[in-house]
Amino acid sequence: MNHALVVGGANGIGLAVALKLSEKFNDVTIIDRVKPDCTMPPNINYRQIDLATTDFEWLVEYNDVDGLFYSAGFGRVAHFEELRPKEIDNSFTVNTIAPLKILSYYMPRLKSCNNFYCGVMVSIAARIASPLFSVYSATKAALFRAIEAINIEIEMCGGANRILEVSPGSIKGTRFNGSTNDLILTEKLATDIVTAIENRQSLLIPDYEQTFKSVIDRYNDNAHEFGLSSYRYKIDGGRLSDRPQLRIGYLSGTFDLFHIGHLNLLRRAKMYCDYLVVGVHRDGSHKGKNVFIPFEERMEIVKNISFVDRVIESEREDSDVYTKGIVHYDLLFVGSDYKGTERFNRYEEYFKDKGVEIVYFPYTKGTSSTQLRTALSEQANNG
Repeated sequence: MNHALVVGGANGIGLAVALKLSEKFNDVTIIDRVKPDCTMPPNINYRQIDLATTDFEWLVEYNDVDGLFYSAGFGRVAHFEELRPKEIDNSFTVNTIAPLKILSYYMPRLKSCNNFYCGVMVSIAARIASPLFSVYSATKAALFRAIEAINIEIEMCGGANRILEVSPGSIKGTRFNGSTNDLILTEKLATDIVTAIENRQSLLIPDYEQTFKSVIDRYNDNAHEFGLSSYRYKIDGGRLSDRPQLRIGYLSGTFDLFHIGHLNLLRRAKMYCDYLVVGVHRDGSHKGKNVFIPFEERMEIVKNISFVDRVIESEREDSDVYTKGIVHYDLLFVGSDYKGTERFNRYEEYFKDKGVEIVYFPYTKGTSSTQLRTALSEQANNG
């Protein structure tokens, strides 16, 4: 077997499956937004892609794969009203839309007579009432129903391939519930998954006979009572999380005479975070410069950049945006020329116990606002 693609394979069960597939395939490519945090065999490659923002054009580079495993996904145990709109968007994008788009791309391979080994991580939450996990279970339920229907389509076309739906409960040895990766704990499940994919099974519910058969039976007997019990179980177990599953980034700038350098900065910042907030300076007085474009117009330009989720008027200090509660960001982006300055040494000290990381971007060659101002001034003087 030549090449397998593991989407979401940087940690947890995805990483364990990638390692198992590397024993059977010549090459394995892991697609994820972060790198695996362990040493990889030489036949495993990594490519950074954020599934929440990708356009999936990269799939054309993987036409040769004959194995696919999708394990990306996330969720938060919380009351529905506490989930942020962007969390809901990202949950459906990563948990449901992304795997369906990828499966759609490989449908000709799935329907063909050639072997195409395919599996998707779903969840037992797709099959039962899961209050306080409402959006996550909804995303997985949609995925479960879609896979069920697609497998029938493949069968009716005479195809022998199947999409394996893996629907576990809580998995030990993964980061999903705030734990850490432990490849020893995930090895058996990874082996079972790869075996089921090779056997062209369409469903694998780990610990079904021991645990989940009775769980599903109880749900089918009385869904409402099951839901009430599930609610109490999560509350009593202290499983609620008040931390949004979003990495919020913040950067500020004047964004006068908007150019490709500005666009590249915003693009790069969005690669690090799920939700990008941009502060626009009202004027250039902080740098002793005049601006050409009015503040409201600069706000409107930045607001309409696809990488930007929210635009605000900047504060005098970037830290003020955090301390005043305007945006509780996780990442603060700034140019590398600020690193080591008194101001940012103070920022680093302030943020070190707040879980905020300062990301210093090196400046790249290209068009700059200073160059444009100089050119405009020269033209005006030569006018």
